[in-house]
Amino acid sequence: MGMAAPAYYTADMVRAMPDDGNIYEVVHGELLVTPAPRLWHEEVAGRLFETVRAYLRQHPVGLAIGSRSDLSWGLRDVLVSPDLFVVPLDEARRLHWLTLRTVLLAAEVLSPSSIRADRFTKRRLYQERGVPAYWVIDPEERFAEIWRPDDDFPRIERRALSWAPVEASAPFTLVLAELFRPI
Repeated sequence: MGMAAPAYYTADMVRAMPDDGNIYEVVHGELLVTPAPRLWHEEVAGRLFETVRAYLRQHPVGLAIGSRSDLSWGLRDVLVSPDLFVVPLDEARRLHWLTLRTVLLAAEVLSPSSIRADRFTKRRLYQERGVPAYWVIDPEERFAEIWRPDDDFPRIERRALSWAPVEASAPFTLVLAELFRPI
């Protein structure tokens, strides 16, 4: 007889999960498991990362971090790996995942297997943690949902993503047609 699976997961339990190609995350004890993303997901996420990283080289207000991450805000029952997030440089310079507390921007690129987690479970976490801008990017439908901490519903954007960090001298803008251009 096998052991019953835990009803409540911790970040340490998720860190101990096998490296089997799945993505394991936990939000307030709820285990989220998604298979490896599709190629189109990875292409869109890569384009987004490159564009945000280029912007931050010109406006050094933070460090862009990609999907192989360990974001927990130091909480025992939270561990997520957004497709992209930006943290202030002073926190990034500590070079330790557990010291990250401030997220300036978070973004998830939807996959069929991540829709519920990205739109609901993780979105509520990002809002609760005060992330000023959360983008849910739908590469199949070619639009993005823009969420702020107090929003009950997203703003739907079909033309361009815009982000204006307080310390930056100019806003970041990404035309969605460019993000979604064919390979």
